[in-house]
Amino acid sequence: VQLVESGGGLVQAGGSLRLSCAASGRTFSSYAMGWFRQAPGKEREFVAAISGGGGSTKYADSVKGRFTVSRDNAKNTVYLQMNSLKPEDTAVYYCAAKKLLAVRDSREYDYWGQGTQVTVSS
Repeated sequence: VQLVESGGGLVQAGGSLRLSCAASGRTFSSYAMGWFRQAPGKEREFVAAISGGGGSTKYADSVKGRFTVSRDNAKNTVYLQMNSLKPEDTAVYYCAAKKLLAVRDSREYDYWGQGTQVTVSS
């Protein structure tokens, strides 16, 4: 599985961005997808995850109510809608894929994209 993120950029605090992650392959719906982020000098952290069918989602407390993860299996794409952005959301955002359940632990994901930079100015 190859993953390619897009949609990052520079936005003012309070603004919105939508990240996309396009996946290769014909079995996309069998993969749970996760979004993670890594800020300079910090460890990679969980942001959100969604099950293969899209019926189950998980969020980090820091983004709950502001971010929404979704997927379109017909387009082999997962999205992260980010609203009410804060400067502390500034990071490189990565999507990742794994079989079976959507989980928060990055170590359980097998495939990773190259990341897309999100910068939120104050």
